[in-house]
Amino acid sequence: MFVNYRSVSCVRNSIENLINEGDVEQALRLVYGFVNDIVSEPLCVSQVLSSKTLDEMCQCIGSINLKKITDTNISGSVEESYYVYIVTKLQSSGGHTRVIEDFIRARPNQRHIVLSTELSGRSDLTYIDSVFVRQYGVCFESAPRASFVQRLSWLQGRLLAIACKKVYLFNHHEDSVAAAAVLPEMNLDACFYHHCDHHLCLGVTLSHVEHIDFHPMGFQFCKNELEIDNSYVPLTVTDRGSRPVEWSFCRAGSLTTCTVGRSNKIEQPYYISYLDVVSKILLSTGGRHIHIGRLSPWALLRIRRAIKRAGISADRFVYIPWVQSVWETLHQYRVDLYIASFPYGGGLTLIEAMGAGVPVVLHNHIFSRVLGSVELAYPGVFTWRTADELVAYCSGLTAESLVKLSLISREQYENFHSEKVFQSVLDGDHLLLPNENSGGMEFKIKRDEWGLWMSKQVSFKGLVSRSIYRIAKWLSRRV
Repeated sequence: MFVNYRSVSCVRNSIENLINEGDVEQALRLVYGFVNDIVSEPLCVSQVLSSKTLDEMCQCIGSINLKKITDTNISGSVEESYYVYIVTKLQSSGGHTRVIEDFIRARPNQRHIVLSTELSGRSDLTYIDSVFVRQYGVCFESAPRASFVQRLSWLQGRLLAIACKKVYLFNHHEDSVAAAAVLPEMNLDACFYHHCDHHLCLGVTLSHVEHIDFHPMGFQFCKNELEIDNSYVPLTVTDRGSRPVEWSFCRAGSLTTCTVGRSNKIEQPYYISYLDVVSKILLSTGGRHIHIGRLSPWALLRIRRAIKRAGISADRFVYIPWVQSVWETLHQYRVDLYIASFPYGGGLTLIEAMGAGVPVVLHNHIFSRVLGSVELAYPGVFTWRTADELVAYCSGLTAESLVKLSLISREQYENFHSEKVFQSVLDGDHLLLPNENSGGMEFKIKRDEWGLWMSKQVSFKGLVSRSIYRIAKWLSRRV
């Protein structure tokens, strides 16, 4: 839906006209398509996070639809009370999927149900059955393969029928159905979990639901910039044990590094490319680099070609598309240093690395605090902006310094991200944000580098490549 609007007011007018004409189906689709357009534009990443206008329009549509379904009394009845999780879809590799598992695991004696709109494709039913249903006894229901309005009617009908103890919104950016479903007049105890945190996402400004942020950067931004009355609930990962003290670092006389990230975090437009940095790391350390996460064939070709040109043995780069546990894989390969993904960092994998007692290093993003995730790491963590800085740091590490960093890394996990800490927050205890006592990490935009990168994006070559990127993103999200 590539439509050129002069302003957001024009978008609102179009939506209102559709509503007045009784065409709420197209109104929902217009919101969905408009958000996809913004999300698919790389220049908007971490710059546009919310739209009060679009949220209001979704709520307006939801109110109209709610009146219709209550008048026709389509809802049934469910005797038991449930914790309800509204999602767009569930995948085995989705970060929010694992967060939902954490919430469910923290309340083992309660009943849980997941309601999925399926607006961004079908959920992974095999994974859901093996983990959510069999392991945790969770009920999973998906919307019918029907129109947006029919999915909205289904979702609101289920919320009316279920005795909801608490409702959690875990929707994807563009899910206009989820953003329209939960209304003030339904009197639900509801929370919006802000996991789609570096793009425009529907539901961010809903004032009648509790707003939950899960990292310090997002919490401070939503509180101070968006003026949202929000709560902080930390990310957590099941403790699978720290690095055994008897394990030496650099056991083969060289450094073993690792990065975790799929193509959606790695293969993004940016002034520096991970695909070019891998060979430089290997050349400087003389060790191995493990990559966990599915990359495109083109990205793998580029990495391997750079390694070959540098005269590096191909077996020193280990590619693993997917693992059940990043934590256990870091131990399996005796990783000495975790190099966080860039340009988009990953919060859960960073926490797994720290829990596993692995020292970490993070990219200090040139224009976004959120994308770098630096404030999730331990105080004094090394950050870099140029490949030379990263290479120099890696080549200068010693086994002795890694031992000290390993203890600090594990301590950060225990203090802020253990299941015990997570449970205490759910029970109502106050938790300091990571690095809150030290005033937080200082972040400064690298404006000259950002300016140069931006100028390249608006060149003819940049426009062509970004257009291809946007079309590919849009096509991948079509319903």
